[in-house]
Amino acid sequence: MTDTLAPPAPAPASPPRERARPEGPLAASRLARALGLGARRCAAVAAFALLWEVAPRLGLVDRVFLPPLSEVLATLASLTLDGQMGEHVSASLGRGLTGFLAAVAAAVPLGVLLAWYRPVYDLLSPLLELFRNTAALALLPVFVLVLGIGETSKIALVIYACTFPVLLNTVTGVRTVDPLLVKSAVSLGFSPVGVFTKVVLPAALPSVFTGIRLAGASSLLVLIAAEMVGARSGLGYLVNSAQLNFQIPHMYAGIIAIAVVGLLLNQVLVSLERRFSRWRPSRS
Repeated sequence: MTDTLAPPAPAPASPPRERARPEGPLAASRLARALGLGARRCAAVAAFALLWEVAPRLGLVDRVFLPPLSEVLATLASLTLDGQMGEHVSASLGRGLTGFLAAVAAAVPLGVLLAWYRPVYDLLSPLLELFRNTAALALLPVFVLVLGIGETSKIALVIYACTFPVLLNTVTGVRTVDPLLVKSAVSLGFSPVGVFTKVVLPAALPSVFTGIRLAGASSLLVLIAAEMVGARSGLGYLVNSAQLNFQIPHMYAGIIAIAVVGLLLNQVLVSLERRFSRWRPSRS
């Protein structure tokens, strides 16, 4: 009896290979979009810089009062190289950051307390409304009379100006948390501390950072005004002294330095907000 050979079993079908994506064109497309977005964002700044450079040279404005941008940038570079700009920037940053950080450290817990305990909010709300509607610069003479013309009065004024944006936005953020989120967390067995740290605080964080960014801008503006009144260093002193001595390029160099410091401060705060709000969908 002869053995018959069984036909070989068919080889198992290999899974279909995923078609490789063309990484090169995709990366090029992303790079092109990024470059296009960057160009659009820089177009207005470039046009403003060009107008600043050309208008004084064409006689559209008096170059004595508005020198060309190139002259201002040359003065800025000179002040930076000889160390004067660094001294003024460090003096302003020291005062501004001290007051700003102190205000944030005090206003965030106080805002949480006011939002979490309604009787405390009802008690302090009229007083907060009174001080919130009083401009910080209007109280500058009071701070100078009480605390003197030194560093303490300037830092205290920055604290006053920064406290209310952080405080009010913290109160708003905590009080507008979705109640369903809180109820869901309680039904899952979260303790009151867990509800606050895992639900309430993350949900309120965007509003808190909005107040912090507003406070950052206020700290710089108020500090510059205070330095113009009574200081021997700082960017506000630099601008005011240059204006009084008719050093117009120095004045504009100080103004550009103030704008750059404010822009960098805002970018740092935006980066921190993104770092602590990774759960939020990207808006870019």
